[in-house]
Amino acid sequence: MEFSKIETQPVAAATAIIQGTTYRISVLTERLLRLEYNETGHFEDRASQVVWNRAFPKVEFEVNETEEELELETSFLHLHYDKKEFSANGLTIEVKGYGKDQARSWFFGKDPEHSGNLFGTARTLDMVNGSCELGLGLMSLEGWSVLDDSNTLLLDENGWVCPRTEKGLDFYFFGYQSDEKGCLRDYYHLTGKTPMLPRFALGNWWSRYYEYSEESYLKLMKRFEKENVPFSVAVIDMDWHKVQIDPKYGSGWTGFSWNRELFPDPKRFIDALHEKGMRVTLNLHPADGIRGFEDCYEGAAKAMGVSAEKEEPVPFDVTDEKALKIYFEYGCYPHEELGVDFWWIDWQQGTRTKIEGLDSLWMLNHFHFLDSGKKKKRPMTFSRYAGPGSHRYPIGFSGDSFITWETLDFQPYFTSTASNIGYGWWSHDIGGHNFGYRDDELECRWYQLGVFSPIMRLHSTKNEFNGKEPWQYRRDICEIMENFLRLRHKLIPYLYTMNHRAFAEDLPLILPLHYEHGWRNAFGKVKNEYYYGTEMLVNPITAPMAENLNMGKASTWLPKGTFIDFFTGVVYQSEERTFDMYRPLDSIPVLVKAGGIVPMTEEIDSKEAAANPEKLYLRIFSGADGSFTLYEDDNETTAYQNGDCALTEYTLNWEKEKKFTISAVRGRKELIPEKRSYTVEWNALELPEDAAVQVSVNGVPCDLPYRYLAEEGKLIIELPAITAEGEIQIRLPEETSLYRNQTKRHIFEILKSAQIEFDLKTAVYEVICKDTTILEKISELQGMNLDHDLQGAIMELLTAQAE
Repeated sequence: MEFSKIETQPVAAATAIIQGTTYRISVLTERLLRLEYNETGHFEDRASQVVWNRAFPKVEFEVNETEEELELETSFLHLHYDKKEFSANGLTIEVKGYGKDQARSWFFGKDPEHSGNLFGTARTLDMVNGSCELGLGLMSLEGWSVLDDSNTLLLDENGWVCPRTEKGLDFYFFGYQSDEKGCLRDYYHLTGKTPMLPRFALGNWWSRYYEYSEESYLKLMKRFEKENVPFSVAVIDMDWHKVQIDPKYGSGWTGFSWNRELFPDPKRFIDALHEKGMRVTLNLHPADGIRGFEDCYEGAAKAMGVSAEKEEPVPFDVTDEKALKIYFEYGCYPHEELGVDFWWIDWQQGTRTKIEGLDSLWMLNHFHFLDSGKKKKRPMTFSRYAGPGSHRYPIGFSGDSFITWETLDFQPYFTSTASNIGYGWWSHDIGGHNFGYRDDELECRWYQLGVFSPIMRLHSTKNEFNGKEPWQYRRDICEIMENFLRLRHKLIPYLYTMNHRAFAEDLPLILPLHYEHGWRNAFGKVKNEYYYGTEMLVNPITAPMAENLNMGKASTWLPKGTFIDFFTGVVYQSEERTFDMYRPLDSIPVLVKAGGIVPMTEEIDSKEAAANPEKLYLRIFSGADGSFTLYEDDNETTAYQNGDCALTEYTLNWEKEKKFTISAVRGRKELIPEKRSYTVEWNALELPEDAAVQVSVNGVPCDLPYRYLAEEGKLIIELPAITAEGEIQIRLPEETSLYRNQTKRHIFEILKSAQIEFDLKTAVYEVICKDTTILEKISELQGMNLDHDLQGAIMELLTAQAE
């Protein structure tokens, strides 16, 4: 198949290999070894389903060997091998840095699951209420992990799969201690990089298993437009095709022909969605093949050589190259010609095929992804996880989730832990798909998680009581949901830069805390907190709120440093501590590091989601020096792989001077608008009275109006449009300082909303207003025997900032 050819570098350098009659050891990096054993002495140099690249830069290592023993040492690893069949006593590796402690050494056959493995992800969340078992990851509390490649299939010179003829051992030892970023980097080099997503994928997706018609679907999209709620992807579930079919053909689960009663003119329907700025994906359950009722049947039957007269089905068989080619040419391509942008592969039929060890899901993911890039388009597919290496085929569909608090509580952990196996683009059924119950607060919190997830895709099942339209919920919750859906599109400039970081720097959008702070410091402190790109620390609220407080809470670990709440503007200064953060329904804890810069846009229309904006809204967070380089490209081709992009650097100088700079664009300036205007929102600062805010454009001072909201610690400046060559600087007086929290005001709002006695509110507030130290206030409040959550919410604010 023409599109199946891929570029691989599967042969390790000869200088990296130590080989005996029955064993071969490849030193790929100072911390990554390939270990092979085969009684026949045959070793494999072809790429596998998982491993594509074994060519690494040269590594320095020492080998000492006798006829009976081999000792290999790098700067990080020390291997002992008795040159016999691999065994627990005969093959050991010490990960240096742990001394001679046996618990920090690996031996062949050591159980990773009970050796501190931090786990990876799972194939699906189908029929899971709450948590599920996860596969092994690359990260471990013991500093090592093993990737077993012994039973994967190989790729031939044409890119087709073929079974291994030899049944030896073939695995990779990762010994990276707590350098998890380095581990991921080398894993991606070994297995292939995470490709960039097209820009439209980072907006909101509308999805529902529901019997829409062309008329009802477009009417719904018009309603969203009226509410100013943007969507960039239209997901059409299986009712796009014929479902009610003659029983002689079997189930209607598989289908390749439009239901013309619902969609009389598919091209007109798709064109209408494209006109709105939305991309279109269709659901496919391909297992039953192409049958006699399908529009494409006669052509497919002739191509396959089955009897059309007898209506013999054209089988779906991923082990047959001819059958797979017919599946694409007759089942998929006609719809792509109508305008379908990518496919939702909804494979649910297990892992067995005619070839031992070959999973249909892997084949579908691999070939659909490659095929989707055949017209120089940036490839993308949408399907379930099929094991290590699946990061090469974004986006992941996690399956039909239960609508319960337990499921919501599992999803942040599930998403962040997937980074331990390099899988960074999960798409969940935000709001839950089926079963469960109606709970407006649950849905609201799920929307908030969705906005700070890799993909924001709403989904629900065919139940008249189970829609995800915001107006189906309480009025106050509807407003919050719509605001968060708008926020997702505002964040696209930031998200797209992180999209490129995932490709260029091998770092997923979402990372567990221990990637930044080491597992010794961060692991196990909290479950659901994670880094969302370079600037944000997110901790979703995944449990019902305390009724007497009207606030939900999230157990939070705050590393050493200064952070500013993205929503409330409250400043937190920490020497490292764990505490509960409390938020009303319209907010969750999202903290931006001091010096953080978050580029956003107010251009949130569905048509604008896939374009580089003409106007940017920059949110700057005081307290430290910082910088952010905005990445932009053509948003839809693979030219990014050649470095075709435009880069705009934003720099905050805080320590020595109070200055913010927008630098001239570097790279391909023609990729962005000819002129671009900015609104700068500078957060968490206190300006001195009668402060002069100085703005210069290309070195020329400009007298521009600005707004300083003293109570919120926020400065807002509208800047003039500049060309890509232009530079803007904003200078504040040297006396400008970090914002002091309005603690009394925030606590007053908590007390005002709390469902408690009025006299108790007054008594508490009197303590807050006393001219006493924070410790004295805390001591007096503890003596009042307050409700646990009320006391926790007050303590959070009292201790947020140093006195």
